[in-house]
Amino acid sequence: MSPNVRSLRHLIKDRFHRGMHLAVHRGWEWVQRHGEITPHTPGRRRFAYLGEGACIGFPVGSLYGEPWISIGDHTLVGTHVTISAGFVPGLDLGPDVIVRIGRGCSLGRGTHIVGHQSIEIGDDVFTGPNVYITDQNHTYGDPDTPIGRQWPENNPVVIGDGCWIGTGAIILPGTRLGRNVAVAGGAVVRGEFPDHSVIGGVPAKVLRSYDGDAGWDPPLRNQSVISLEELAALSMDGMEGLQILQDRLREEDRRRVRDRAREEETLREEAG
Repeated sequence: MSPNVRSLRHLIKDRFHRGMHLAVHRGWEWVQRHGEITPHTPGRRRFAYLGEGACIGFPVGSLYGEPWISIGDHTLVGTHVTISAGFVPGLDLGPDVIVRIGRGCSLGRGTHIVGHQSIEIGDDVFTGPNVYITDQNHTYGDPDTPIGRQWPENNPVVIGDGCWIGTGAIILPGTRLGRNVAVAGGAVVRGEFPDHSVIGGVPAKVLRSYDGDAGWDPPLRNQSVISLEELAALSMDGMEGLQILQDRLREEDRRRVRDRAREEETLREEAG
């Protein structure tokens, strides 16, 4: 086979692979876009409420008990997220909503929200990926019966407005988080925690708290590069606002690098 023929075959093969790659990815984007559940798709009818601007990403996790699930306006649910009410699909769970998710929330991919009695998530709550929230746990009081066969216990969960729940955190039955509570990644949370606190650990405990007069205890190490008012305004400006925020953060990173270099240079001069 001549070199020209081999080169032509290689070119055709390369273009075919490129074309297939492009077709697969564009096809998957089309499937994701058309598989989303929004207020304008038939899937919305299954829910107690699916608010305006809300979106459940595709592929979804396990979704069942939708008549007892309420999702607020402009809440974004990531891909592979499980939201369930009850043990299995098809049960009659009574007259009340069991899982209530507020407005403007963002649930990270792979998150699980498993409700049996009552899970209330406030407005503007954000989670990282793979967060687990449940209001039910198995008991283990009978040493002669497998734990999975013992009667479970329910205890309502309340997550206040504005909370941030880090990647891999577990929110156990009976948890009550106040407003604007930050939960560290990997924390295992049970109990009540006050407004404006930072919690973490296994089991979770308060790591930092806020007092209206004294401020944060312990104090914050770094001041914000942007005021809360500016951040709130930018968050409403879509991609343009996010780009401004990204640019400011990048500039702040450069400033910190320059400041650190100057400090090191000063220390070297003093040592010399």
